[in-house]
Amino acid sequence: MSYLLSILSLKVLFPLLLSMAFGVFVGAMPGLTATMAVALIIPLTYYMEPLTGLAMVIGVSFTAIFAGDIPATFLRIPGTPASGAAVLDGFEMNKKGKGALALTLDLFCSALGGLIGVLILIFTAPPLAEVALKFTHFEYFWLGVFGLSMAAVLSRGNTIKGLLSALFGLLISTIGIDVTTGYPRFTFGITELMDGVSFIPAMIGLFGISEVLKRLSFRESLDLPSVKINGKLDVLEALKLMYRNKFIIIRSSLIGTFIGALPGAGADIAAWVAYGAEKSLSGNEIGSGSPRGVIAPTSANNAAIGGTWIPALALGIPGDSITAIVLGAMLMYGLKPGPLIFAQSKDLVYQIFAVALLVQIMLLPVGWLGIKAFSRLVSLRAGVVMSAVVLFSMVGSYAIRNSVFDIWLMALFGLLGYVMEKINMPLAPMVLALILGRMIEDNLRIGLIKSGGSIIPFLTRPISLILFSLIVLTLLGPSIWKVVRKLKD
Repeated sequence: MSYLLSILSLKVLFPLLLSMAFGVFVGAMPGLTATMAVALIIPLTYYMEPLTGLAMVIGVSFTAIFAGDIPATFLRIPGTPASGAAVLDGFEMNKKGKGALALTLDLFCSALGGLIGVLILIFTAPPLAEVALKFTHFEYFWLGVFGLSMAAVLSRGNTIKGLLSALFGLLISTIGIDVTTGYPRFTFGITELMDGVSFIPAMIGLFGISEVLKRLSFRESLDLPSVKINGKLDVLEALKLMYRNKFIIIRSSLIGTFIGALPGAGADIAAWVAYGAEKSLSGNEIGSGSPRGVIAPTSANNAAIGGTWIPALALGIPGDSITAIVLGAMLMYGLKPGPLIFAQSKDLVYQIFAVALLVQIMLLPVGWLGIKAFSRLVSLRAGVVMSAVVLFSMVGSYAIRNSVFDIWLMALFGLLGYVMEKINMPLAPMVLALILGRMIEDNLRIGLIKSGGSIIPFLTRPISLILFSLIVLTLLGPSIWKVVRKLKD
């Protein structure tokens, strides 16, 4: 009861509400990531009590991840990288006039996925953190390949073009400094490419700018409303769909929490893996505007936020870029994350858990207001909305590295995305390869150096073997299942 009273005081609740409103704004703006939102909040917490400061960080991170789904659904522009998978079915549902239903599912599944992730954090933080610690370069290589195997799942029905899209994404991911030799590759003397192709401008261009170009090419009237919104969130229908797909929510939340608990993986990989896993189970239904394709990634990405706190609190190891910033803030408050934090700062840890649970409840009204506000904006004339999309895309691309080059990069990927869609080449495998390409290559190269060039450790370590089996099951499972069903018939 004392923990509940401490977090329900005005000195905690008021800053928490402000941070959540800020998280909705940042998450809904293309390119302004949840990490950026947390980084901007931290300086404001310097002179606050640790509980208030950490409550603001928790509030802004969960709401920013959810809010990224709003422009993903209405405008086909992921607000944050974790919303990339939500674009595919959310936007298709919106084109069918079911955008409000898609966002209602987003809101409830984000809160429920976050709740599951936090509950797992509360009850299993130490043992899960120990499992995460067993992941070395060998396991991270297979984790990356497992994520990339989802490209094959996403490409079913258009396999050749899907694989070409993924291969092109892998090729682009090799641009930049070689991790082992320190030699620049495919940079053509352009210093801005030394760090590789920035993922966010590429994603904004592929999904957002290509959609603007597509609308202009169709010569649609720019005087008509950009998106027709009925203004009502379909709560009852969403709750019925969630009950019908309850096992998807649980499965995706578990996937999200586990992947979030792996240092360096993050919510974006969790969302894609959950989406790919659901597509492999559902076939071609997902990808054409299915509620299941909305439920899976949105449950996973918010659950992953809870997962990232597992190694951060239990081991002092950041689960992602957000918790890396949080660890710095904790040290600033005089806290020492790690195994001893549960003994030395037990009260504060339980208060953090209570705040994280409260945020999932508060996400419902705050997210609802965010959806309503954004709905009004996208109901303006198409010419106004398309101009705003281009403007915010430019601002979001520039804000990552304060580089004009990234704006040109965004424009290039926008043109590329437009051409790819003209020839029916899917964008999702390329985005997935851009996210995972560097992770796969770096861990393969470092693993081979550690093993003296031998691939044996990649196949003999227990976790590596499990991940390898999952990859084989993902790629061959549907075909085997079809054969089994034919034999039964």
